[in-house]
Amino acid sequence: MADIRIKGRMVNAIRINLDTNDHDAIRQQLSPMLQKAFPIGTLAVIESSVEQELIELIQLLISLELQPIAVTDGVLADQARAIQFPVIPPDRKMEQVKPTKEQAVETPAAAEKPQPEAEDTVVAAVPEVRHITSYHDEILRTGQCIVQDHGDIILSAGINSGSEVIASGNIHIYGSVRGRVIAGAGGNSAARIFCHSLEAELVSIAGTYCVADDIPPHVTKKPVHIYLNDQHELVFEALQF
Repeated sequence: MADIRIKGRMVNAIRINLDTNDHDAIRQQLSPMLQKAFPIGTLAVIESSVEQELIELIQLLISLELQPIAVTDGVLADQARAIQFPVIPPDRKMEQVKPTKEQAVETPAAAEKPQPEAEDTVVAAVPEVRHITSYHDEILRTGQCIVQDHGDIILSAGINSGSEVIASGNIHIYGSVRGRVIAGAGGNSAARIFCHSLEAELVSIAGTYCVADDIPPHVTKKPVHIYLNDQHELVFEALQF
């Protein structure tokens, strides 16, 4: 038995784009974003358009309970290489399109407890968005992407090669799928993918992925339901109509 094995597994990481080297401003703006949407220890790739001290920046992100793992090739690359910190290629430029329609499900947030100096004052509950479903009626063309960080995506048309669909929840595509489909972004292993005709460049759920050459041939160009089993492996299930 081999002592080394390589598995198809994507790293779930956020990419932080910085246009400032004011670390106080970075902390002030980034803290509420992280508290609202990302768990402690979230992996982070750094991308900066301005020069700044990389080691100090890494320390800042760690203090915000992020785990920096790399910088993109750019203005910080030389500093990164000098300290043997990973440098990765920048993302290919994608045009993020707006969905045709979005539907949000809201639930009331818990009312805040009154402060001791104002015991008779009760703060009313404010509606809090829990889940958003994005609907899109047009074909997603090469170089385009559609992203939903807080729910599902439903496309009534297909997606071309070189396009990308990313959702934290489920993805439904009622057409031919020739691009990249990434469900469960952020680690939601219960997410699922449904498509009318599977010809994808890549499919992924919660970081486990499969590229075109490894997609089972019995589901190619057929309606498919994709999910993760208990071993965190992708299952491709042909749908019968």
